[in-house]
Amino acid sequence: MLLAIGSGSLTGFTLGLIGGGGSILATPLLIYVVGIRDVHTALGTGALAVSANAYLNLISHALRGHLWWRCALIFTVAGSLGAYFGSSLGKLVDGQRLLFLFGLVMMFVSFAMRGAKSQAVSTPQSLSALTHGKTGLTALLTGTCSGFFGIGGGFLIVPGLLLATGMPLINAVGTSLLAVGTFGLTTTINYASSGLVDWRISGYFIAGGIAGGIFGTIVSTRLSTHRDVLTQIFRGVIFSVSLYVLWRSYIAP
Repeated sequence: MLLAIGSGSLTGFTLGLIGGGGSILATPLLIYVVGIRDVHTALGTGALAVSANAYLNLISHALRGHLWWRCALIFTVAGSLGAYFGSSLGKLVDGQRLLFLFGLVMMFVSFAMRGAKSQAVSTPQSLSALTHGKTGLTALLTGTCSGFFGIGGGFLIVPGLLLATGMPLINAVGTSLLAVGTFGLTTTINYASSGLVDWRISGYFIAGGIAGGIFGTIVSTRLSTHRDVLTQIFRGVIFSVSLYVLWRSYIAP
């Protein structure tokens, strides 16, 4: 119970701090710290916990004006379709192979974001219909990855929003949480239909994530005034977790 609450607090903090990127911690923590042996059960359980924590963190970011609501809704609706398809596909793949692929994709994204910089010139009013179309297509692809890797694929949501809209990173962090919550809920429903959710551990994980999420949002808001600090934190978290996941997948029997 204590391990689940502590792991939930850490995940909630990173969700508040870097948005969708924080979801990458859920599955590794449930497997390697809490001790869920079955990878697919960890994915389903993590999806439920991350979904609840993302919605709670969404409130804090919304009150601070960090959300671009139209982009959030487009990304969420289009991405949820991809999340259902991706989670259906993910249940068919061997668990250890899924974790190894997860680690590879994380490492790729951490390198791809090396030159990423927050942009302050883009505003919600400056986005065109073409940009919204690009957002929807990016969301469909991102949602598929989120479902396939459990909500762990949600770390792609922030880079996806930056790529599609050019919004400042603090807005991408806040805006991503609506998509993270909804992708996670979609994935949870799919996994729960196959009995792959541990409801008790999810409850502990969610409880721990509440306080962590509030603290993470406060820190994220303060860091947003320092150019590109959040970007470097985002990259560092993704790269570090990718190394650990790849190592554990390699030594797994």
